This record gives sequence, C-alpha cells and structure tokens, in this order.
Amino acid sequence: MSQDVFIAGIDMIKFGKYLDRSVENLGAEACVSALDDAGVTIQDVEAVYSGNLMQAMGNVGQRILKQIGQTGVPIVNCANACATGATALREGWTAIYAGIYDVVLCVGVEKLAGAGMLGGGGGFGKGIPTEGLMGSGSMPCVFAEAGVEHSRQYGTTFEQFATIAVKNHHHSTMNAKARYQIETPLDEVMNSEMISYPNTKLMCSVNVDGAAAAVLMSEKKIRELGLASSAVKIRASVLKTDPWTDRDEVMPDVNTCTRTAAAEAYERAGIGPDDLDLVELHDCFATAEVLHYENLGLCKDGDAPKLIDDKDTWLGGRIPVNVSGGLLSKGHPIGATGIANVYEIATHLRGRAEKRQVQGARIGLAHVIGLGTCCGIHVLEGPSS
Repeated sequence: MSQDVFIAGIDMIKFGKYLDRSVENLGAEACVSALDDAGVTIQDVEAVYSGNLMQAMGNVGQRILKQIGQTGVPIVNCANACATGATALREGWTAIYAGIYDVVLCVGVEKLAGAGMLGGGGGFGKGIPTEGLMGSGSMPCVFAEAGVEHSRQYGTTFEQFATIAVKNHHHSTMNAKARYQIETPLDEVMNSEMISYPNTKLMCSVNVDGAAAAVLMSEKKIRELGLASSAVKIRASVLKTDPWTDRDEVMPDVNTCTRTAAAEAYERAGIGPDDLDLVELHDCFATAEVLHYENLGLCKDGDAPKLIDDKDTWLGGRIPVNVSGGLLSKGHPIGATGIANVYEIATHLRGRAEKRQVQGARIGLAHVIGLGTCCGIHVLEGPSS
C-alpha cells in the first residue's frame, strides 16, 4: 500500500572550492546537517541513497557512512549525469512510497572545481566524437545550438538570453550558500568572454565542489515524531528518459525529456504550472533556462522572451525562477545539484529563505536534466501550518 512521503530535514553546504577536503567529507557534512534539521540521528535511518558521478566507482555512500556512523543499513550508490542527485532522492522516495521504509537518507555530492568543460571529451573520456563538427558534442555547444534554434523560431535576442544571467547573479547576492554572490550588469554579461554563441562565460554554470542531503519520512513517522509543522510533502517525484527518435544525434533535442517529465509531474501532483509559486530549474546555461520556461509550461511556446522582458521570473515576479542564483551563480556540482535544487524549494516553502524569500510560497517545482540520460522533477508542498 502506497504512502505519502515528506522531507523531514534537508540542507546543503556552501558550494565552492575545497581542495583540502574529500568527497566523503563534504557529503558527511551535508548529511549531518540534514539529520540535525530533522531532529534524528544516523541510528534512525533505515537506508541510504547516495548520488555521485565523477567519483562513483569509489562507493561514496559507504565512505560517507564511515564518517558519520556505519549501522549496517542498505546503501545504494547511483550515477545519472546531471540528474544524479535527483535520482538518489527519487530512489529514497520510491522506497518509502512503497512502504519498505519509514526513514531514509538521500545525499548528493561532487568534487568538480577545476574540472573544465564537460562533454565532447572535456571531463568524460578522451577525444571528441568522430561524428559531426568538432566540439558539437560539448555541453556549451549543445545548448548554444538549442538557443540559436529558439532565436530562429521565435526571435529571442542575445540581450534576452544575457538577462537570465543578470537575474540569477542578482538573486545570488541574497544566498550565502552560493559560490558567487555578485551583480553582473547586462553589458558586463554580454561583453564577457564568448564561450559558444550566444552563451558568454557569465552565462555558463560554475563547476564547483558541493553536497546536499535530505531525510525523507513516511507520514506515519512524521506524525510520530511531531514534525508536521516543518515537513514538506513530495507531491510528485518523476524521472523520465527520452524515447528513441531518428533525430540527428549530433544535435540532441534538449526539450522533450523535460516536457515528458513535467506532464507526468503535474498529473501526479494534481496541479498545473499556474499553481506553482516558484521554480528551481536546470540553468546549466542561460539559453537552457529560456528553453525550460516553455518546457515546464511556465508560458506558451514562443512566449519566453516576453517572460524575460516583463521580469516575471525575478524575485517578486509572477513566477520566480532560480531565486538561489541558479547553477550560473550557486554552482553545479553534478551529483549534488538535484538535491540542492529541492533544498532551495523546501527552504522557501518553510519560510526560511530570508532576504530572497518568495512570500506566501505553498507549491514549488525542482527540475534537473542530464542530457541524453534523464530528467528529474519534484513537486513540493509546504507545511500545512
């Protein structure tokens, strides 16, 4: 018999560059903070789900528990590109939803500072794809191509793409856990080093070290421990992959997986995009955020430029997006990102986001996409009192 699942505790470390710390040390810090937030200890945890990509062969989950307490519980390690953390959370959600456990710990962690360009041989394997143009398989090129295609279809301008970076960097000034907390005026964004048109350096996500963790509980356990006033309900947890198509593999479709996952998430949560109070989405590049406005149904196809011009996605706007500063400022430690995005939403739903608080937030959506692998979406509802 299925049961509702709640976030009882959640936290993340400040993302940054930690040359003198191991991946398990970073993960352990996030886990202890999440356990403290829930008011439980590792002795209360029945299973652990650990997400990590670049150090995945080293059984990171087991190494983390050596730091905080080995209790003999099952430990599941997973790697799923940029959706790695969301996958760990989804696995924990599934176990409680299915009635197997009442308390699980989910953690995502990555050491990525100084990793350089990802994709197309930069950070994953050697060399470049032999098919297509040189460099077209790298992440900057993939999302640049997608942005140019949006411009072709809908007239989206370089300035509008750059405004995404202005917004997210502004939001980061209110988030002490973001890697950077800096304002970047529009001319500075547009005149910074061009990485792959239309994305300049200030329009690209930041490779950092980081960790985030969450303690999930069944409704029965939430009531038993008296945590209802701070528990965040997971209304929907969805993980989807793209079906095969005959699309040219040199230029992947970055939209369909999110659209498929969003449709299922809204159906499972019993809501529509108009019911959302805020969104934390996967802005690996400024162009990606624009595309995901439409992919998540925040506006109709072709209306994303208007959303930008009207400042609807700024803090105080109709549907604030990436109030944390997003991956462009907060940083993108791959294994941690999925849970960190959920942390941001949960923090607002609990009314704890301080200067960047979205007032009256009740429902939020966290989104990540691992290109070519999967998309993870979590719809969250704040405490009832």
